[in-house]
Amino acid sequence: MSKKRILFLGETYRADALTWMRGLEEFGDFEIVTWELQKSSVGFSRISRLVELCMAFFTIRKIAKKFNPDMVIAERTTSYGFLASLTGIHPVAIAQQGITDLWPHNSPLFIFKKAIQDYAFKKADLLHAWGNVMTQHMEKSGVANTKILELPKGINLDHFLFNDNLNTQRIEAIVTRSLEPEYKHTKILKAFALLKQKQIPFRLTIVGDGSMRTHLEQLSNSLGLSEDVIFLGRKPNNEVALLLQESNFYISMPSTEGVSASLFEAMACGCFPVVTDLPGNRVWINNQENGLLIHNGKYKILADELQYALERNLWRNTVVHRNRKFVEDHANYSLNMKKIADAYHVLINQKSNTK
Repeated sequence: MSKKRILFLGETYRADALTWMRGLEEFGDFEIVTWELQKSSVGFSRISRLVELCMAFFTIRKIAKKFNPDMVIAERTTSYGFLASLTGIHPVAIAQQGITDLWPHNSPLFIFKKAIQDYAFKKADLLHAWGNVMTQHMEKSGVANTKILELPKGINLDHFLFNDNLNTQRIEAIVTRSLEPEYKHTKILKAFALLKQKQIPFRLTIVGDGSMRTHLEQLSNSLGLSEDVIFLGRKPNNEVALLLQESNFYISMPSTEGVSASLFEAMACGCFPVVTDLPGNRVWINNQENGLLIHNGKYKILADELQYALERNLWRNTVVHRNRKFVEDHANYSLNMKKIADAYHVLINQKSNTK
């Protein structure tokens, strides 16, 4: 029997997208062809991207005619998901990437984004909610619960191995989010400047790249952190796993959050999680039970809570072991991707049976 074919619309360089596609190939025996926008959405390139977006429908139709996919899947309900819903290919599965995908809320295009999201919701045969906060938004938007699959893709637990060699002497912190304004790295650096003033020993490793990198490196130097903070740039997943295993704290201070694979990876490797108090994080983290939630990512509170956690070694040790078990139970890539792949096969078979 020949493999079923999937057309994937999304940014293939992203770790989340790679996890999704590899899981479908491994556990669903799918053949996948991809398409993504090439133009940047920043600055003057935004115009070129809009032109490319307008032409995308015709480009995708040509690819679909040549590849003859059995279904189409897409990231985001307001871009690739909308394009997928226009192709006429069924079944179509669309993943909501953020808590709403309607970001920023003050955008002059908000009403337009909401309209195309509603269209994608209507046309999709299956909608992925990687977490409950996404399900809530979909249901408030009028999506029937029967169309929603609430399940994170999970992470490869054979890759992100647990290290319980807990460093009790100093903070070995890691940040693995993109160096963009919404991830609030400036607040993290200011928090560590306060820790240095208190002579609390630490090392802060910042993994990733983005538009804020030069500014953040300059801020680090101006705060006197040049010897304590390491900027490593973007790293492949295998190296990120090793860096997480060498760390004892994971920090993430975004202004919004859906479901963070980075958080799962850190919990799997034994890092104590310290994250922004947001609905998307509250699904996985209970404050002072299995991690710390920082209100609005306030850096003074962040500094105090890091010191608090460092001084409570036995508690942290209990937490990181419990968190590893939680990830094994709820975010196991092997189990979750098998369920997702099976759901796709059911949709494809249903389409074949109605022909």
